[in-house]
Amino acid sequence: MWNRLNKSMMFCQMMFGLSFYGVLVSLTRFFLEDLNYNEADTMMIVGAFSAIGPLFAIAGGFIADKFLGAYRSLTFSFFAFASGYVLLVIGAFMTNVPLSMSGIALASYGRGLMSPSYPSLYKRTFSSQEDFEKGYPINYSVNNVGAFLGQYLFPMLVLIIGFHGGFTISAVLAAAAFAMMVVFRKGLLGVSAEIDKQSVSTKNWILFFTLSAAMIGLVFFMFSNMDVGQNIVYAIGLAAILYFVSLMFKVSKPEALKMGTILIITFLTTCFFVYYGQMMTSMNMVAMNTLKGSLFGFIPLEPEAAMAMNPLWCMVGGPIVAATFSMLEKRNIYLSTATKVAFSFVLTAIAFGILTFAVTTVGEDAIIRPEIFLAIHFFQAIAEVIVGSMVVAFILSVAPKHIENFSVSLFSVALALSGIIGAVFSTSIALEKGQVITQEIVQNVYGDYFQLLTILAVVMVGVALVASKIIQMMLNAAEQHEGHEINV
Repeated sequence: MWNRLNKSMMFCQMMFGLSFYGVLVSLTRFFLEDLNYNEADTMMIVGAFSAIGPLFAIAGGFIADKFLGAYRSLTFSFFAFASGYVLLVIGAFMTNVPLSMSGIALASYGRGLMSPSYPSLYKRTFSSQEDFEKGYPINYSVNNVGAFLGQYLFPMLVLIIGFHGGFTISAVLAAAAFAMMVVFRKGLLGVSAEIDKQSVSTKNWILFFTLSAAMIGLVFFMFSNMDVGQNIVYAIGLAAILYFVSLMFKVSKPEALKMGTILIITFLTTCFFVYYGQMMTSMNMVAMNTLKGSLFGFIPLEPEAAMAMNPLWCMVGGPIVAATFSMLEKRNIYLSTATKVAFSFVLTAIAFGILTFAVTTVGEDAIIRPEIFLAIHFFQAIAEVIVGSMVVAFILSVAPKHIENFSVSLFSVALALSGIIGAVFSTSIALEKGQVITQEIVQNVYGDYFQLLTILAVVMVGVALVASKIIQMMLNAAEQHEGHEINV
Protein backbone atom coordinates (compact mmCIF):
# COMPACT_ATOMS: atom_id res chain seq x y z
CA MET A 1 0.00 0.00 0.00
CA TRP A 2 2.78 2.42 0.90
CA ASN A 3 5.39 3.52 -1.64
CA ARG A 4 7.93 6.28 -2.25
CA LEU A 5 5.39 8.52 -3.95
CA ASN A 6 2.76 8.68 -1.21
CA LYS A 7 5.52 8.90 1.41
CA SER A 8 7.08 11.87 -0.41
CA MET A 9 3.68 13.56 -0.55
CA MET A 10 3.19 12.99 3.18
CA PHE A 11 6.54 14.69 3.77
CA CYS A 12 5.17 17.69 1.87
CA GLN A 13 2.00 17.50 3.96
CA MET A 14 4.05 17.60 7.15
CA MET A 15 6.06 20.59 5.90
CA PHE A 16 2.79 22.34 5.12
CA GLY A 17 1.50 21.61 8.62
CA LEU A 18 4.69 22.86 10.27
CA SER A 19 4.95 26.06 8.23
CA PHE A 20 1.27 27.02 7.95
CA TYR A 21 0.28 26.37 11.55
CA GLY A 22 3.50 27.89 12.81
CA VAL A 23 2.42 31.10 11.08
CA LEU A 24 -1.23 30.73 12.14
CA VAL A 25 -0.41 30.36 15.84
CA SER A 26 1.82 33.46 15.68
CA LEU A 27 -0.64 35.74 13.89
CA THR A 28 -2.89 36.54 16.87
CA ARG A 29 -0.07 37.94 19.01
CA PHE A 30 1.63 39.47 15.95
CA PHE A 31 -1.45 41.50 15.05
CA LEU A 32 -2.33 42.35 18.66
CA GLU A 33 1.14 43.40 19.74
CA ASP A 34 3.29 44.37 16.74
CA LEU A 35 0.57 45.70 14.42
CA ASN A 36 -1.60 47.05 17.29
CA TYR A 37 -4.94 45.52 16.20
CA ASN A 38 -7.84 45.09 18.67
CA GLU A 39 -9.31 41.67 19.63
CA ALA A 40 -12.29 41.80 17.26
CA ASP A 41 -10.24 42.74 14.20
CA THR A 42 -7.54 40.23 15.09
CA MET A 43 -10.05 37.38 15.38
CA MET A 44 -11.49 38.30 11.99
CA ILE A 45 -8.03 38.37 10.38
CA VAL A 46 -6.98 35.04 11.91
CA GLY A 47 -10.36 33.49 11.12
CA ALA A 48 -10.09 34.74 7.55
CA PHE A 49 -6.55 33.37 7.20
CA SER A 50 -7.84 29.92 8.11
CA ALA A 51 -10.89 30.35 5.84
CA ILE A 52 -10.00 32.33 2.72
CA GLY A 53 -7.37 29.83 1.57
CA PRO A 54 -9.89 26.98 1.38
CA LEU A 55 -12.34 29.33 -0.35
CA PHE A 56 -9.93 29.77 -3.24
CA ALA A 57 -9.80 26.00 -3.59
CA ILE A 58 -12.77 26.64 -5.90
CA ALA A 59 -10.42 28.33 -8.33
CA GLY A 60 -7.71 25.82 -7.45
CA GLY A 61 -9.97 22.94 -8.46
CA PHE A 62 -10.86 24.69 -11.71
CA ILE A 63 -7.18 25.36 -12.46
CA ALA A 64 -6.25 21.74 -11.75
CA ASP A 65 -9.14 20.39 -13.88
CA LYS A 66 -8.83 22.75 -16.87
CA PHE A 67 -5.36 24.37 -16.99
CA LEU A 68 -2.46 22.74 -15.16
CA GLY A 69 -3.44 19.42 -13.60
CA ALA A 70 -3.04 18.42 -9.96
CA TYR A 71 0.75 17.97 -9.95
CA ARG A 72 1.60 21.39 -11.37
CA SER A 73 -1.01 23.08 -9.19
CA LEU A 74 0.39 21.43 -6.07
CA THR A 75 3.96 22.38 -6.99
CA PHE A 76 2.97 26.02 -7.54
CA SER A 77 1.12 26.01 -4.22
CA PHE A 78 4.26 25.24 -2.21
CA PHE A 79 6.16 27.92 -4.12
CA ALA A 80 3.38 30.39 -3.21
CA PHE A 81 3.59 29.38 0.47
CA ALA A 82 7.35 29.98 0.56
CA SER A 83 7.03 33.33 -1.23
CA GLY A 84 4.20 34.49 1.03
CA TYR A 85 6.18 33.68 4.16
CA VAL A 86 9.16 35.64 2.81
CA LEU A 87 6.88 38.69 2.50
CA LEU A 88 5.74 38.08 6.09
CA VAL A 89 9.38 38.08 7.20
CA ILE A 90 9.93 41.46 5.57
CA GLY A 91 6.62 42.78 6.97
CA ALA A 92 7.62 41.69 10.48
CA PHE A 93 11.07 43.28 10.14
CA MET A 94 9.56 46.59 9.04
CA THR A 95 6.33 46.35 11.11
CA ASN A 96 4.61 46.95 7.79
CA VAL A 97 0.88 46.10 7.51
CA PRO A 98 0.60 46.06 3.65
CA LEU A 99 3.59 43.70 3.32
CA SER A 100 2.22 41.44 6.06
CA MET A 101 -1.19 41.39 4.38
CA SER A 102 0.47 40.57 1.04
CA GLY A 103 2.27 37.66 2.65
CA ILE A 104 -0.83 36.06 4.14
CA ALA A 105 -2.71 36.77 0.88
CA LEU A 106 -0.12 34.86 -1.16
CA ALA A 107 -0.05 32.01 1.37
CA SER A 108 -3.86 31.87 1.28
CA TYR A 109 -3.75 31.58 -2.51
CA GLY A 110 -1.21 28.75 -2.18
CA ARG A 111 -3.57 26.92 0.14
CA GLY A 112 -6.35 27.35 -2.41
CA LEU A 113 -4.23 25.64 -5.06
CA MET A 114 -3.23 22.89 -2.66
CA SER A 115 -6.57 21.90 -1.12
CA PRO A 116 -8.25 20.19 -4.11
CA SER A 117 -5.03 19.05 -5.83
CA TYR A 118 -3.42 17.17 -2.95
CA PRO A 119 -6.12 14.52 -2.28
CA SER A 120 -6.73 13.77 -5.97
CA LEU A 121 -3.00 13.29 -6.68
CA TYR A 122 -2.42 11.47 -3.38
CA LYS A 123 -5.26 9.09 -4.25
CA ARG A 124 -3.50 8.12 -7.49
CA THR A 125 -0.39 7.00 -5.63
CA PHE A 126 -2.41 4.06 -4.24
CA SER A 127 -3.38 0.96 -6.18
CA SER A 128 -7.04 1.01 -5.09
CA GLN A 129 -9.81 3.15 -3.58
CA GLU A 130 -9.78 0.86 -0.53
CA ASP A 131 -6.07 1.48 0.09
CA PHE A 132 -6.59 5.22 -0.31
CA GLU A 133 -9.43 5.26 2.23
CA LYS A 134 -7.23 3.36 4.67
CA GLY A 135 -4.25 5.62 4.04
CA TYR A 136 -5.95 9.01 4.07
CA PRO A 137 -6.60 9.10 7.84
CA ILE A 138 -2.90 8.29 8.36
CA ASN A 139 -2.01 11.15 6.05
CA TYR A 140 -4.31 13.35 8.14
CA SER A 141 -2.32 12.36 11.22
CA VAL A 142 0.97 13.14 9.47
CA ASN A 143 -0.33 16.62 8.67
CA ASN A 144 -1.17 16.98 12.33
CA VAL A 145 2.34 16.01 13.40
CA GLY A 146 3.48 19.11 11.55
CA ALA A 147 0.56 21.16 12.88
CA PHE A 148 1.30 20.11 16.47
CA LEU A 149 5.01 20.91 16.29
CA GLY A 150 4.27 24.23 14.58
CA GLN A 151 1.63 25.32 17.07
CA TYR A 152 3.52 24.15 20.15
CA LEU A 153 7.06 25.25 19.28
CA PHE A 154 6.57 28.50 17.38
CA PRO A 155 5.15 30.55 20.30
CA MET A 156 8.29 29.70 22.29
CA LEU A 157 10.60 30.24 19.31
CA VAL A 158 9.07 33.65 18.65
CA LEU A 159 10.02 34.73 22.19
CA ILE A 160 13.65 34.00 21.28
CA ILE A 161 14.01 34.86 17.58
CA GLY A 162 11.06 37.21 17.08
CA PHE A 163 8.16 37.01 14.65
CA HIS A 164 10.47 37.55 11.66
CA GLY A 165 12.56 34.54 12.79
CA GLY A 166 9.52 32.31 13.10
CA PHE A 167 8.23 33.35 9.68
CA THR A 168 11.70 32.64 8.20
CA ILE A 169 11.56 29.06 9.48
CA SER A 170 8.14 28.65 7.85
CA ALA A 171 9.53 29.91 4.54
CA VAL A 172 12.36 27.35 4.66
CA LEU A 173 9.95 24.49 5.45
CA ALA A 174 7.63 25.43 2.58
CA ALA A 175 10.64 25.60 0.25
CA ALA A 176 11.59 22.05 1.32
CA ALA A 177 8.13 20.81 0.28
CA PHE A 178 8.51 22.58 -3.09
CA ALA A 179 11.90 20.88 -3.58
CA MET A 180 10.38 17.46 -2.78
CA MET A 181 7.70 17.94 -5.45
CA VAL A 182 10.41 18.76 -7.99
CA VAL A 183 12.59 15.77 -7.00
CA PHE A 184 9.71 13.28 -7.37
CA ARG A 185 8.30 14.93 -10.50
CA LYS A 186 8.82 11.95 -12.80
CA GLY A 187 7.17 9.42 -10.51
CA LEU A 188 4.22 11.65 -9.62
CA LEU A 189 3.58 12.48 -13.26
CA GLY A 190 3.58 8.75 -13.98
CA VAL A 191 0.47 8.24 -11.83
CA SER A 192 -1.15 11.61 -12.55
CA ALA A 193 -4.21 12.30 -14.67
CA GLU A 194 -3.74 12.80 -18.41
CA ILE A 195 -3.82 16.62 -18.16
CA ASP A 196 -0.64 16.58 -16.05
CA LYS A 197 1.20 14.57 -18.71
CA GLN A 198 0.29 16.99 -21.49
CA SER A 199 2.14 20.24 -22.14
CA VAL A 200 0.39 23.46 -21.13
CA SER A 201 -0.40 25.84 -23.97
CA THR A 202 0.83 29.44 -23.91
CA LYS A 203 -2.78 30.57 -23.71
CA ASN A 204 -3.40 28.49 -20.58
CA TRP A 205 -0.21 29.77 -18.93
CA ILE A 206 -1.31 33.34 -19.58
CA LEU A 207 -4.79 32.61 -18.24
CA PHE A 208 -3.32 30.92 -15.15
CA PHE A 209 -0.99 33.78 -14.26
CA THR A 210 -3.66 36.39 -14.98
CA LEU A 211 -6.20 34.55 -12.83
CA SER A 212 -3.60 34.06 -10.09
CA ALA A 213 -2.70 37.77 -10.00
CA ALA A 214 -6.38 38.72 -9.82
CA MET A 215 -7.06 36.27 -6.98
CA ILE A 216 -4.05 37.36 -4.94
CA GLY A 217 -5.14 40.98 -5.36
CA LEU A 218 -8.67 40.09 -4.28
CA VAL A 219 -7.41 38.24 -1.19
CA PHE A 220 -5.26 41.25 -0.24
CA PHE A 221 -8.31 43.50 -0.56
CA MET A 222 -10.38 41.13 1.57
CA PHE A 223 -7.81 41.06 4.37
CA SER A 224 -7.51 44.84 4.27
CA ASN A 225 -11.30 45.39 4.30
CA MET A 226 -12.79 42.58 6.35
CA ASP A 227 -16.30 44.07 6.49
CA VAL A 228 -16.50 43.80 2.71
CA GLY A 229 -14.28 40.73 2.62
CA GLN A 230 -16.64 38.55 4.61
CA ASN A 231 -19.46 39.36 2.17
CA ILE A 232 -17.18 38.40 -0.72
CA VAL A 233 -16.58 35.03 0.97
CA TYR A 234 -20.33 34.46 1.24
CA ALA A 235 -20.86 35.49 -2.40
CA ILE A 236 -18.08 33.28 -3.79
CA GLY A 237 -19.16 30.31 -1.66
CA LEU A 238 -22.77 30.66 -2.79
CA ALA A 239 -21.69 31.08 -6.43
CA ALA A 240 -19.63 27.88 -6.25
CA ILE A 241 -22.54 25.93 -4.82
CA LEU A 242 -24.95 27.32 -7.44
CA TYR A 243 -22.47 26.44 -10.20
CA PHE A 244 -22.26 22.90 -8.81
CA VAL A 245 -26.08 22.73 -8.82
CA SER A 246 -26.12 23.90 -12.45
CA LEU A 247 -23.81 21.02 -13.36
CA MET A 248 -26.33 18.60 -11.90
CA PHE A 249 -28.71 19.46 -14.73
CA LYS A 250 -26.08 18.49 -17.34
CA VAL A 251 -25.40 14.94 -16.16
CA SER A 252 -27.37 11.71 -15.96
CA LYS A 253 -29.92 11.23 -13.19
CA PRO A 254 -27.72 8.77 -11.22
CA GLU A 255 -24.84 11.26 -11.30
CA ALA A 256 -27.16 14.12 -10.31
CA LEU A 257 -28.42 12.15 -7.30
CA LYS A 258 -24.86 11.43 -6.20
CA MET A 259 -23.94 15.10 -6.63
CA GLY A 260 -26.94 15.96 -4.47
CA THR A 261 -25.45 13.90 -1.65
CA ILE A 262 -22.28 16.02 -1.94
CA LEU A 263 -24.35 19.16 -1.31
CA ILE A 264 -25.89 17.63 1.82
CA ILE A 265 -22.55 16.50 3.20
CA THR A 266 -21.12 19.96 2.41
CA PHE A 267 -23.83 21.56 4.57
CA LEU A 268 -23.04 19.23 7.47
CA THR A 269 -19.32 19.88 7.05
CA THR A 270 -19.87 23.65 7.10
CA CYS A 271 -21.80 23.40 10.36
CA PHE A 272 -19.13 21.20 11.92
CA PHE A 273 -16.20 23.43 10.99
CA VAL A 274 -17.87 26.46 12.56
CA TYR A 275 -16.86 24.68 15.77
CA TYR A 276 -13.38 23.86 14.47
CA GLY A 277 -12.87 27.55 13.62
CA GLN A 278 -13.45 28.49 17.26
CA MET A 279 -10.06 26.97 18.04
CA MET A 280 -8.26 29.79 16.19
CA THR A 281 -10.59 32.57 17.33
CA SER A 282 -12.77 32.46 20.46
CA MET A 283 -11.07 29.48 22.14
CA ASN A 284 -7.63 30.91 21.41
CA MET A 285 -8.60 34.29 22.84
CA VAL A 286 -10.04 32.63 25.96
CA ALA A 287 -6.81 30.65 26.38
CA MET A 288 -4.68 33.78 26.00
CA ASN A 289 -6.81 35.56 28.63
CA THR A 290 -7.28 32.74 31.18
CA LEU A 291 -4.79 29.90 30.71
CA LYS A 292 -2.02 29.87 33.30
CA GLY A 293 0.52 27.28 34.38
CA SER A 294 2.38 24.34 32.83
CA LEU A 295 0.62 21.24 31.57
CA PHE A 296 0.69 18.61 34.35
CA GLY A 297 2.95 21.01 36.24
CA PHE A 298 6.08 20.41 34.17
CA ILE A 299 5.34 20.80 30.42
CA PRO A 300 5.85 24.46 29.41
CA LEU A 301 2.93 25.90 27.44
CA GLU A 302 2.40 29.38 26.06
CA PRO A 303 -1.33 30.32 26.17
CA GLU A 304 -1.70 30.67 22.38
CA ALA A 305 -0.04 27.26 22.00
CA ALA A 306 -3.09 25.62 23.63
CA MET A 307 -4.44 24.99 20.13
CA ALA A 308 -1.45 22.67 19.61
CA MET A 309 -3.38 20.15 21.71
CA ASN A 310 -5.72 19.71 18.74
CA PRO A 311 -3.14 18.28 16.30
CA LEU A 312 -1.57 16.37 19.20
CA TRP A 313 -4.80 14.43 19.65
CA CYS A 314 -5.33 14.27 15.86
CA MET A 315 -2.03 12.40 15.54
CA VAL A 316 -3.38 9.83 17.96
CA GLY A 317 -6.87 10.00 16.51
CA GLY A 318 -6.00 9.15 12.90
CA PRO A 319 -4.90 5.56 13.53
CA ILE A 320 -7.63 5.10 16.18
CA VAL A 321 -10.37 6.23 13.78
CA ALA A 322 -9.00 4.11 10.93
CA ALA A 323 -8.67 1.02 13.14
CA THR A 324 -12.11 1.48 14.74
CA PHE A 325 -14.03 1.73 11.48
CA SER A 326 -11.97 -1.10 9.97
CA MET A 327 -12.86 -3.31 12.96
CA LEU A 328 -16.56 -2.45 12.62
CA GLU A 329 -16.51 -3.29 8.90
CA LYS A 330 -14.93 -6.68 9.62
CA ARG A 331 -17.98 -7.32 11.76
CA ASN A 332 -20.25 -6.20 8.89
CA ILE A 333 -21.13 -2.91 10.61
CA TYR A 334 -20.98 -0.19 7.96
CA LEU A 335 -21.67 3.38 9.05
CA SER A 336 -22.47 5.98 6.41
CA THR A 337 -20.36 9.13 6.21
CA ALA A 338 -23.23 11.30 7.48
CA THR A 339 -23.71 8.96 10.45
CA LYS A 340 -20.03 9.35 11.24
CA VAL A 341 -20.49 13.13 11.07
CA ALA A 342 -23.41 12.81 13.52
CA PHE A 343 -21.09 10.99 15.93
CA SER A 344 -18.59 13.85 15.45
CA PHE A 345 -21.23 16.32 16.64
CA VAL A 346 -21.71 14.15 19.75
CA LEU A 347 -18.00 14.53 20.49
CA THR A 348 -18.18 18.28 19.75
CA ALA A 349 -21.08 18.70 22.18
CA ILE A 350 -19.00 16.99 24.87
CA ALA A 351 -15.98 19.22 24.12
CA PHE A 352 -17.91 22.47 24.28
CA GLY A 353 -19.87 21.21 27.29
CA ILE A 354 -16.56 20.84 29.15
CA LEU A 355 -15.51 24.34 28.07
CA THR A 356 -18.86 25.79 29.17
CA PHE A 357 -18.50 24.15 32.58
CA ALA A 358 -14.93 25.44 32.92
CA VAL A 359 -15.74 29.09 32.19
CA THR A 360 -18.97 29.19 34.21
CA THR A 361 -17.29 27.74 37.31
CA VAL A 362 -14.01 29.68 37.06
CA GLY A 363 -12.63 31.03 40.33
CA GLU A 364 -12.00 34.63 41.36
CA ASP A 365 -8.52 34.48 39.81
CA ALA A 366 -10.14 33.84 36.38
CA ILE A 367 -7.59 31.11 35.65
CA ILE A 368 -8.25 27.89 33.73
CA ARG A 369 -5.72 25.08 33.94
CA PRO A 370 -4.11 23.68 30.75
CA GLU A 371 -5.50 20.21 31.53
CA ILE A 372 -9.03 21.49 30.86
CA PHE A 373 -8.04 22.53 27.34
CA LEU A 374 -6.32 19.17 26.86
CA ALA A 375 -9.62 17.37 27.58
CA ILE A 376 -11.61 19.75 25.34
CA HIS A 377 -9.26 19.26 22.41
CA PHE A 378 -9.32 15.46 22.79
CA PHE A 379 -13.02 15.20 21.94
CA GLN A 380 -12.93 17.91 19.27
CA ALA A 381 -9.83 16.44 17.61
CA ILE A 382 -11.32 12.94 17.25
CA ALA A 383 -14.41 14.56 15.74
CA GLU A 384 -12.24 16.55 13.34
CA VAL A 385 -10.32 13.48 12.18
CA ILE A 386 -13.59 11.74 11.33
CA VAL A 387 -15.01 14.66 9.35
CA GLY A 388 -11.72 15.78 7.80
CA SER A 389 -10.78 12.37 6.43
CA MET A 390 -14.11 10.67 5.75
CA VAL A 391 -15.91 13.51 3.97
CA VAL A 392 -13.19 13.97 1.32
CA ALA A 393 -13.09 10.22 0.69
CA PHE A 394 -16.90 10.21 0.34
CA ILE A 395 -16.87 13.07 -2.18
CA LEU A 396 -14.20 11.36 -4.26
CA SER A 397 -16.24 8.13 -4.24
CA VAL A 398 -19.41 9.71 -5.68
CA ALA A 399 -18.16 12.69 -7.74
CA PRO A 400 -18.20 12.43 -11.56
CA LYS A 401 -14.60 12.01 -12.73
CA HIS A 402 -14.62 15.04 -15.04
CA ILE A 403 -15.31 17.42 -12.11
CA GLU A 404 -13.48 15.46 -9.42
CA ASN A 405 -11.19 18.32 -8.31
CA PHE A 406 -13.99 20.89 -8.31
CA SER A 407 -16.20 18.54 -6.29
CA VAL A 408 -13.45 18.14 -3.69
CA SER A 409 -13.16 21.93 -3.57
CA LEU A 410 -16.69 22.05 -2.09
CA PHE A 411 -15.12 20.63 1.07
CA SER A 412 -12.89 23.69 1.05
CA VAL A 413 -15.91 25.92 0.43
CA ALA A 414 -17.36 24.47 3.62
CA LEU A 415 -14.13 25.33 5.47
CA ALA A 416 -14.17 28.88 4.11
CA LEU A 417 -17.80 29.62 4.91
CA SER A 418 -17.53 28.07 8.37
CA GLY A 419 -14.31 29.94 9.10
CA ILE A 420 -15.82 33.33 8.38
CA ILE A 421 -19.15 32.51 10.06
CA GLY A 422 -17.28 31.22 13.11
CA ALA A 423 -15.05 34.31 13.22
CA VAL A 424 -18.08 36.60 13.04
CA PHE A 425 -19.69 34.68 15.92
CA SER A 426 -16.45 34.93 17.90
CA THR A 427 -16.35 38.72 17.76
CA SER A 428 -19.36 38.74 20.12
CA ILE A 429 -16.97 37.91 22.98
CA ALA A 430 -14.19 40.33 21.92
CA LEU A 431 -13.07 42.64 24.71
CA GLU A 432 -11.91 46.23 24.46
CA LYS A 433 -8.16 46.75 24.22
CA GLY A 434 -6.68 46.87 27.72
CA GLN A 435 -9.85 45.55 29.42
CA VAL A 436 -9.06 43.60 32.60
CA ILE A 437 -10.19 39.96 32.71
CA THR A 438 -12.46 39.26 35.69
CA GLN A 439 -14.43 36.29 36.98
CA GLU A 440 -17.69 37.97 35.94
CA ILE A 441 -16.52 38.49 32.35
CA VAL A 442 -15.36 34.88 32.01
CA GLN A 443 -18.53 33.43 33.52
CA ASN A 444 -21.05 35.63 31.73
CA VAL A 445 -19.51 36.68 28.41
CA TYR A 446 -17.65 33.45 27.68
CA GLY A 447 -20.12 31.20 29.52
CA ASP A 448 -23.24 32.28 27.62
CA TYR A 449 -21.44 32.00 24.28
CA PHE A 450 -20.11 28.47 24.73
CA GLN A 451 -23.34 27.25 26.30
CA LEU A 452 -25.21 28.28 23.14
CA LEU A 453 -22.67 26.48 20.96
CA THR A 454 -23.05 23.33 23.07
CA ILE A 455 -26.84 23.31 22.66
CA LEU A 456 -26.56 23.83 18.91
CA ALA A 457 -24.09 20.91 18.65
CA VAL A 458 -26.69 18.62 20.25
CA VAL A 459 -29.28 19.81 17.71
CA MET A 460 -26.85 19.06 14.87
CA VAL A 461 -26.59 15.41 15.99
CA GLY A 462 -30.25 14.95 15.06
CA VAL A 463 -29.89 16.92 11.83
CA ALA A 464 -26.95 14.76 10.73
CA LEU A 465 -28.81 11.50 11.45
CA VAL A 466 -31.76 12.66 9.34
CA ALA A 467 -29.35 13.69 6.58
CA SER A 468 -27.77 10.23 6.73
CA LYS A 469 -31.13 8.61 5.92
CA ILE A 470 -31.75 11.01 3.03
CA ILE A 471 -28.28 10.43 1.56
CA GLN A 472 -28.74 6.66 1.70
CA MET A 473 -32.08 6.93 -0.09
CA MET A 474 -30.50 9.07 -2.83
CA LEU A 475 -27.60 6.66 -3.34
CA ASN A 476 -30.00 3.70 -3.49
CA ALA A 477 -32.09 5.56 -6.10
CA ALA A 478 -28.93 6.27 -8.11
CA GLU A 479 -28.01 2.57 -8.12
CA GLN A 480 -31.51 1.61 -9.26
CA HIS A 481 -31.39 4.11 -12.14
CA GLU A 482 -27.93 2.85 -13.17
CA GLY A 483 -29.21 -0.73 -13.17
CA HIS A 484 -32.22 0.31 -15.25
CA GLU A 485 -30.03 2.08 -17.82
CA ILE A 486 -27.83 -1.02 -18.15
CA ASN A 487 -30.86 -3.28 -18.64
CA VAL A 488 -32.23 -0.97 -21.30
